[in-house]
Amino acid sequence: MTDALPEELRQFVLDNIDSIAEMEALVMLWRDPAVAWSIEQVVTRLYISPADAERTLERLAARGLALRGAGGYRAAAQPEAKAATVQRLVQLYDTHLIAITNLIHSKPSASRIQQFADAFKLRKKD
Repeated sequence: MTDALPEELRQFVLDNIDSIAEMEALVMLWRDPAVAWSIEQVVTRLYISPADAERTLERLAARGLALRGAGGYRAAAQPEAKAATVQRLVQLYDTHLIAITNLIHSKPSASRIQQFADAFKLRKKD
């Protein structure tokens, strides 16, 4: 199913999007780039907690996909070359929703990787 996505977009998702909330926030920001979205608006639109909304928006900003300003978060792409890729992804999201969400879900999460690594830590016996 993810074969329906161009390789460039598959790689972009794998490199930049860690959750469905991040994907939904990205789509929200980029579909209406003139709007500065507050955390409260993101909470209401995505049905996530304020902490999750802030964390999601900050991750997008850290990756150069959003810009935090006084009024909230806006669509941004740093470097500029990312803008075309993000625009294509946002356009394909409606028609390739299942492929994109499956791709996101197929990624190993950082917390699961850390739990796995922690299982192999050598512990000193008392």
